[in-house]
Amino acid sequence: MVVRRRRKSRKLRGRTRTMSWGRIGQHRKSGSRGGRGAAGLGKHEWTWTIKYAPSWFGKHGFKPPRIRVGYRPVTMNLSQLDELVEKLKLKGMARIEGDRIVVNLVELGVHKLLGSGRIHNRVKVIVPQASEQAVEKVSEAGGEVVLTLKRAEA
Repeated sequence: MVVRRRRKSRKLRGRTRTMSWGRIGQHRKSGSRGGRGAAGLGKHEWTWTIKYAPSWFGKHGFKPPRIRVGYRPVTMNLSQLDELVEKLKLKGMARIEGDRIVVNLVELGVHKLLGSGRIHNRVKVIVPQASEQAVEKVSEAGGEVVLTLKRAEA
């Protein structure tokens, strides 16, 4: 490479139209630097790509296929429901129909009631889905499960 003996600023003296860069358009737009952004990384800037960004092109890694993306029901166990009933009673957010406490799990954002744990209160539960074990345990405790979603839709 030739060493620049004189300063570039000396060359750009005397405000002229081209500033000593020749005809109009030379040294003006992005053509003089080989394009904008990442243009030319696979062509005229390939040696730069190999040296500084060797993993720029191609696929890298592996993403496992998802079986069912999107819907994942929010669940609640009977043990959690039992604790929730006590809290709702204290806050005054649970309705009372006769001798049962009415809990609407739809309003709380729960989609399915599961049968893990025990329930000690007589509860009427309104929920879209429930497991058979959960329905049995609630009815044994003297309660009732009202399903808002039918089996065919599930």
